[in-house]
Formats: sequence, structure tokens, C-alpha cells
Amino acid sequence: MDSDVKVAAVPAIEFLGVDKRFAARGKAAEVLAARQVSLSIQPGEVVSLIGPSGCGKSTLLNMGAGLTRPSAGVVKVRGEVVAGPNKHVAFMLQKDLLMPWRTISENVELGLELRGVKSDQRRQISDRLLAQCHLQGFGPSYPHQLSGGMRQRAALARTLAVDPAVLLMDEPFSALDAQTKMILQQDLARTVAEAGKTVLFITHDLSEAVALSDRILVMSERPGTIVEEITVDIPGRDNPLQRRKHARVNELVSRLMDLLKLDAQAQVH
Repeated sequence: MDSDVKVAAVPAIEFLGVDKRFAARGKAAEVLAARQVSLSIQPGEVVSLIGPSGCGKSTLLNMGAGLTRPSAGVVKVRGEVVAGPNKHVAFMLQKDLLMPWRTISENVELGLELRGVKSDQRRQISDRLLAQCHLQGFGPSYPHQLSGGMRQRAALARTLAVDPAVLLMDEPFSALDAQTKMILQQDLARTVAEAGKTVLFITHDLSEAVALSDRILVMSERPGTIVEEITVDIPGRDNPLQRRKHARVNELVSRLMDLLKLDAQAQVH
């Protein structure tokens, strides 16, 4: 093979012509939640998905995780069709969903335990990740003993423990106060950059999307489809606190507001 020929990388995750229909409660007709969604995310990319409430963003993540199947089209992870829960994918939600009867270390180790990893190896991994997520020394604590931000850090450590290729994140910081949110954004960005993880991130916070992402995909109202792709050509994705200070941030946020027609919605209300 010619050494100058570059072989394209297999996308970490891709959606190809995906539709999703749901049975509507009390109605004969189905509801079309997502329509002809096609997107491709390369290994190591962080891509944010934004759009109106109810446009199918979370539905796409559920299909990416194998929790539900598309009505049409296919979802692939690492080139393989997703037909059920996939070990290469991990999900992080707005709620930390830590089990209150397990310690923080035991919560972080849950996925490893389910995969049959030996206890000493599980503890080594959880100790490393808790330190990485600024929770060193809190392994023996229980969830109720931690603040909301600390619990989300523990949830991030649990997500990373199974070493997924793709992180699917559904507004993981939306319930936190502004200062805690920015600190956790910084932690996530640094961790993702160091580990080379691929992220598909849902957010309603346009500044958050700009601060964290390589690209931002904008969805239409239901049935949701991708209507715009914006490349965030600002340096420093691994340092969102610094990136927020860049002169182009407001320009990109304004562009996203225009695409979402937020000014028009505000005038109506």
C-alpha cells in the first residue's frame, strides 16, 4: 500500500438515515420523534447536540446506547450496528442515579463488578478515577454525604470506569449552580482530552456547547432532524474556562440563538 494514502478512521458513532416513531397514548397514529437523522462523530471528538425541547435529542442518545432501536435507518458504534446495549458506550444523565446503599467507591465499581472484574482491580480503578475527579478520600462515603456537584463527579467516575469508547451525556450539569457547573465542565474537558474519549453531549446551555465542543449540531423542532452544523474554531477545548473568554464565543452563541429562533420565542412569551 502507498504510504501516502491515508485510510479514513471508522467513526466512533454514526447515525445513518435514522427515524424514530413512538405509539401515541390514546391515539391511533404514531408520533414521529426524529426524522432522517444522519451524523458522524470521529474518535476523540466532542460534539454537542442542541435543539428545542421534545425534538428527539434524548431519543438519539437512547438509540446510541442501544436502549431503543430506530424505526428506520441504523446506528453504528465503531462500525458495528447497534442492536442492543453496547459495552463500548456509557451513558451519563442529569441525575447522578448513585445507589444510596452503596459507598461512592462501590458505585464507581458497579459496571466493573457486572463485567466480572476482580475486586482488587476494581478498587484500583475506582481509587484512580476518584482522585482524577477530585474525590480522593471520599470512596468510603455514601451519596447522601456528598454535595450535588460531588455526586456528579462520582457519576462521571462511574461512567469512565468501564473505559467506554463513546460517552453519551444528557445534560449532566444542568441541575448544578453556575460555579459548580463550570468547574465540572473543566474536569470533564480535561479528562476527555487526556483519555481521548468521544462525546455526544446534549445541552440547552449554548455557552456550555461552545465551551466544550469541537462541533455543535442543531436540531429542528419535532420531528427532529439536523438542520445546521457549526464548527467551534476556537482553541482550547481542553480548557473551557479559558475558552469562554475568547472574543468569538458571543458570536457563536448569537448564531445558535438565531438558529433556534430564541429571540422570536421570547417576544411571543
